[in-house]
Amino acid sequence: MNVGILILAAGSSRRFGSDKRRVLLPNGKSLLQQSVDNALASGLSVAVAIREGEDSMVNGRVSALNCPDAHLGMGHTLAQGVAQLPRWEGVLIALGDMPGIRPATFCNVAELIRPEVIGQPVYRGKPGHPVGFSSTFFAALENLDGDSGARALLKQNREAIVRLPVDDPGILKDVDTVADLPGV
Repeated sequence: MNVGILILAAGSSRRFGSDKRRVLLPNGKSLLQQSVDNALASGLSVAVAIREGEDSMVNGRVSALNCPDAHLGMGHTLAQGVAQLPRWEGVLIALGDMPGIRPATFCNVAELIRPEVIGQPVYRGKPGHPVGFSSTFFAALENLDGDSGARALLKQNREAIVRLPVDDPGILKDVDTVADLPGV
């Protein structure tokens, strides 16, 4: 199946206090760039959902998807991002503030994607990202709004979720505050 990765990176970083996407990690890369690089290392196609006018946040190796309604919440960003995707048969939803997800995890979750399947990695019993959706769910994803992302869609489709145990703590570690940085 032709599966790609959609990285959500249009948030306002309110809890962080500044634009966390630009914060430099010890390796000299920004938080967002490290997240993008890990996704690209999987070999899958990558698109990044950003706020309107921020195309310079991503380089030419990925598609920049402008989300003018991002200020309304993650659900809006997700809906607008999915609506702009190329003709993928599935999408892995990742977050731009999760720079520790291993490339192999993206590949392994992508392999789960089949019609009417949602793939989700699990580390030590806890589900994380990226969450993979077959194109069967694209219409529902395009109708999301608010700030809860795809949580309601996951609850409504529990029977479609295939969980994959992974040895990747990065699937659980996002950066919401400055205090979260040492853990990545």
